[in-house]
Amino acid sequence: QVQLVESGGGLVQAGGSLRLSCADSGRTFSNYAMGWFRQAPGKEREFVSTIGWNGDSTYYADSVQGRFTISRDNAKNTVYLQMNSLKPEDTAVYYCAASLDMGGVLEWPNEYDYWGQGTQVTVSS
Repeated sequence: QVQLVESGGGLVQAGGSLRLSCADSGRTFSNYAMGWFRQAPGKEREFVSTIGWNGDSTYYADSVQGRFTISRDNAKNTVYLQMNSLKPEDTAVYYCAASLDMGGVLEWPNEYDYWGQGTQVTVSS
């Protein structure tokens, strides 16, 4: 059973940084590709980043490329999203997700099997 819990959200000024964490309480974390998505009020959930099961492959949305970094520590059953140079348009609820699909770039919500509850990130101007 996969249970994902996000943490690390909060309020930050534009230009600041936050690091989100997503911990899995199960014992099969390394079997999953992991992703981060976000959803702003009135908007659809959008892809942010994804990382392969062993951390070798990463992919980012154009809007965060060069500012955000995804990483994982399989020994700690945790995936991270380091967010730098934050902008007001990054304000959203951020969700982590786990996928059993090992192949390709997983950038659509329906490619993921498990989701966390989300953590709010607010960037003030």
